[in-house]
Amino acid sequence: MSPPLQQAHDASELHRRWVSLARRLRLTVSILAEPPGGTPVLALESVAARAGEPAAYLSAGVHGDEAAPPWALLHWAEQHAPQVRDGSFLILPCLNPVGLQQNTRTDERGLDINRRFHLTRDPLARAWQRWITQRRMTIGLCLHEDYDAAGCYVYELGNHRSGLSAGILERMRAVHGRITPDPRSVIDGQRARGGVIRRKKLPTHLPGMPEAIELHLRGCPITLTFETPSELALHDRIDCQHAFIQTALQQLCP
Repeated sequence: MSPPLQQAHDASELHRRWVSLARRLRLTVSILAEPPGGTPVLALESVAARAGEPAAYLSAGVHGDEAAPPWALLHWAEQHAPQVRDGSFLILPCLNPVGLQQNTRTDERGLDINRRFHLTRDPLARAWQRWITQRRMTIGLCLHEDYDAAGCYVYELGNHRSGLSAGILERMRAVHGRITPDPRSVIDGQRARGGVIRRKKLPTHLPGMPEAIELHLRGCPITLTFETPSELALHDRIDCQHAFIQTALQQLCP
């Protein structure tokens, strides 16, 4: 169930529900950062992931003005509790809780953390790097939104068979058809087809290192960055994000 619109940026309620769920599912909770006066940045791992089994990495809330992904990730975990409890997962529920609370892209420092994941001098990035080091991963799902989007779309990075994301988007139609793939042939300056931007090589000349690319460099074989149109209804966006998570996991981590 989607939160009321006025609660979409309630980072403390999101935090409370994740802590409760983690306790129930025996997830290990780590604190990556504690913003002054803000909600802590949590990192969760399932029992199987803690034992060293290759894990699915799920992340949301890097940009605080993209409210649907953190709630979708929570709703997915609540509705698929046995899967989360028994599977191998690394979960970052909301990497920018202050930004979520304030409805800003940047964090409490005024920084876009999705351009800083490579920086050892950045306290959050350094904590994330330590947490992710030597983890074995099967897939990384990084959940985002885009106010320019004409539909949902995926940035796909990894050495794998073609048609991966297209197949996920097609299967999503049976679950959630209200937000269809972005029809544009160029998205964010990248060639796209059917809502899929497939990166065969790492992009160059970036102003900083996004989470998905740094994750790939640190051993995650496939990273999918999923985007929904932030100007559409919140409950539709949450449902679409939820459908993407479950469909991707069903296809890649059966």
